[in-house]
Amino acid sequence: MKINYQIELEKVIEQIKKEERVPKLLLHSCCAPCSSYVLEYLSEFFEITIYYFNPNITEKEEYLKRIEEQKRLIAELNPKNPIHFLEGAYNPEKFFEIAPGLEEEPEGGARCIKCYYQRLEETARMAKDGNFDYFTTTLTVSPYKKSEKLNDIGTYLEKQYHITYLHSDFKKKNGYKRSIELSKVYGLYRQDYCGCIYSKKEAEKRKEQLENI
Repeated sequence: MKINYQIELEKVIEQIKKEERVPKLLLHSCCAPCSSYVLEYLSEFFEITIYYFNPNITEKEEYLKRIEEQKRLIAELNPKNPIHFLEGAYNPEKFFEIAPGLEEEPEGGARCIKCYYQRLEETARMAKDGNFDYFTTTLTVSPYKKSEKLNDIGTYLEKQYHITYLHSDFKKKNGYKRSIELSKVYGLYRQDYCGCIYSKKEAEKRKEQLENI
């Protein structure tokens, strides 16, 4: 039976509303645009720390551009509960360790699944070490990311690290559409590829094909 992860998230939120304490959430973010809706939504119920850990972003200039946009968005928001920022180590070699043999995989393929796991595992570890109540990722807001697989990974890591994973499918309830709207409101830089050199080449190929039509 297919799980509706938005409903699962809403169940957790309803329980949180009954509690006096605001729980702490470590939220892995892939970029400012994807985090925009998620922050707008979840900051009503959680004290959030954005964890920016993305070794998949191959080019350092691109990484720095995206991280500055993330910081700027946080500074310009006016949330109900505090939003903090934590930068993970930037080491593209960590990503290339999982890529051999998967260079030609399409977006969403086996290489991406390994990348999801790498970033979520580090988030789970940091959440455990930092005594957070929950961890999750903004990745499920994207229509190009496999929410079911991300939630499967999160569930597995919850058991491995003994830290609660917040299930989600942030593209539900027009989450992706809202992220585009918020990107326009805040003038955010929206990249046209995930971050790694392979996804960049794929994006360039799609662009070239469109130009030749």
